[in-house]
Amino acid sequence: MPSVGQRSCEPAGRRPTCVGLGTIVVFDDSRAILRCLGDEDRSTQGSRRPALARALRADSDVVVDLSDLVFADPSLMLDLAMVARRLRAQDRTILLRSAQPQIRTLIEFVGLHKLPGVKLDGPAPALT
Repeated sequence: MPSVGQRSCEPAGRRPTCVGLGTIVVFDDSRAILRCLGDEDRSTQGSRRPALARALRADSDVVVDLSDLVFADPSLMLDLAMVARRLRAQDRTILLRSAQPQIRTLIEFVGLHKLPGVKLDGPAPALT
């Protein structure tokens, strides 16, 4: 996995998703997992759109793996809310998994976890 600040390409299903400078959002078609890593804010919004579009075409519920997301602003939460709304229209849900404490706080602050079709897994990981 790249360190924050490096350009990265990672396979995501049939074609790789490449994003710059510490930001990676990829969708694994075979497991319906959307991975968010590094820093995500409004300036990286365009880079995550292809992965989000692929998540909307999933044939099952979508897991959003947030374990390696270090920073996010509300723009990511709004994008995830849009994905949740559109998946819900297809009787699917999203599960927000393994959010770091600062990301979990943001999720709860914006109320993403309260939307229909959105589940937030267990307690936040302990700060070390």
